[in-house]
Amino acid sequence: MNAREEILARMREALKDASPAPEVPRGYRRALDPEVDIVAVLVDRLVDYKANVHYGTAAIERALDGARRVAVPADLPAAWRLGGAEFAEDRGLTTEELDGVDAVLTGCAAAVAVSGTIMLDAGAAQGRRALTLVPDHHVVVVRRDQIVGHLAEALPRLDAAAPQTWISGPSATSDIELQRVEGVHGPRRLDVVIID
Repeated sequence: MNAREEILARMREALKDASPAPEVPRGYRRALDPEVDIVAVLVDRLVDYKANVHYGTAAIERALDGARRVAVPADLPAAWRLGGAEFAEDRGLTTEELDGVDAVLTGCAAAVAVSGTIMLDAGAAQGRRALTLVPDHHVVVVRRDQIVGHLAEALPRLDAAAPQTWISGPSATSDIELQRVEGVHGPRRLDVVIID
């Protein structure tokens, strides 16, 4: 008998006289009140996380804040490529090339209001993970129909087989003295543009 089998045998022995486990309710989540504006909840969470929030397609140029070179997924809609920036389509940009751009502009798969989380799954207009993690400034466009109340509503919208990136504000961490440090493992600045 190996160690694994020994541990499992001990567990079975310890649990043989135990009562059955209670049934766990599936699919439960506290629904948001229908009167709650989920866009307002999302914006509140994003602002709390120190993200900048803008409204309307025209705000993309303002969110890019004068960036001269912007990395974008190759399938990013042309209507989002606003301003005088040079848009570098990611068709295999190297890490060094991504590090050299002023910003990255992408879409998303979903946004969760109660947690302020924006989710990417490498789908349409999102690009690969490196595209969204290497540049220091990420501008992400969120369509109103992509905003849901809870995580359980967002998960079915994601490609479970694809690499996913979940973003809750700019990249930040705290050291042992709780000193906040931004940009350690992702963009230091996050701008979210909400469009209809």
